[in-house]
Amino acid sequence: MASNVATSEIANPYAQALMSLAQARNLTDRFGEDVRSLLSLLGESEELRNFLINPFVKLEDKKAVITRILGDGADTYFRNFLLLLVDRRRISLLEPICQQYLALLRQLKQTVLAEVVSAVPLSEAQQQSVREKVIALTNAREVELDTKIERDLIGGVIIRVGSQVIDASIRGQLRRLSLRLTSA
Repeated sequence: MASNVATSEIANPYAQALMSLAQARNLTDRFGEDVRSLLSLLGESEELRNFLINPFVKLEDKKAVITRILGDGADTYFRNFLLLLVDRRRISLLEPICQQYLALLRQLKQTVLAEVVSAVPLSEAQQQSVREKVIALTNAREVELDTKIERDLIGGVIIRVGSQVIDASIRGQLRRLSLRLTSA
């Protein structure tokens, strides 16, 4: 746990710097899209993560891969920020920096992150319904959904917003019923 605290203490100033740069250039949403794409890519490729954190890989090689991954569509300032992370030997903190940037962006836009776990993928209408419930619960301006599938829920959803948990899953209902029956 201490290493996670230390990591976030090191990552936070970089995320703050990225947010300052984004705000100065009026690119907060654009950077947010780039960050989400990068996090998705890192989540899908353990090989890429290992390549970037490997201290024996030359800095030039890491820069070349980052430039290739971002392609021509990425913002120049965002690309330069990532290349600076390589130069400062902080590219291993890319994921926590990106996560912290998204947290800062949500704070700036008065958006809450709701983790939604369901047995099956939610339709757009169901996602909108979850967003409306979370807005009513939190008074946020917007809601960002982080959806995951867990087949053993049987049906329904579990919604986590901060420390609040709403368990509307069939598995949760069965557990509560079982507790009532055993205590009766």
